[in-house]
Amino acid sequence: MPRGDKSAYTDKQKRKAEHIEEGYESRGVSRDEAEQRAWATVNKESGGGKKSGSGRGHPENHLSSEKGGRIGGRASASRPAAERSASAKKAAATRKRHEQAAHS
Repeated sequence: MPRGDKSAYTDKQKRKAEHIEEGYESRGVSRDEAEQRAWATVNKESGGGKKSGSGRGHPENHLSSEKGGRIGGRASASRPAAERSASAKKAAATRKRHEQAAHS
């Protein structure tokens, strides 16, 4: 079996990888990088390709997927309110500037 061969993966794993890949692409990650990250995630969660057979299955661990959402707000939550507010105002001004530049 050559490297990159996905025949050992179940249909569910292939669908999961496709869904993860689409999520990365929608956030601006390149197609190749998104595909690599998606398969790495599937491998980490399910332990690689799963062939059928009694006693060959192992439980999936979704810890890495669940952790992603929690990490997001932790850094900003530890910053003072004034600093967060200043950041938000700066971001809003930048968005407004970019929007005006796009329309002119």
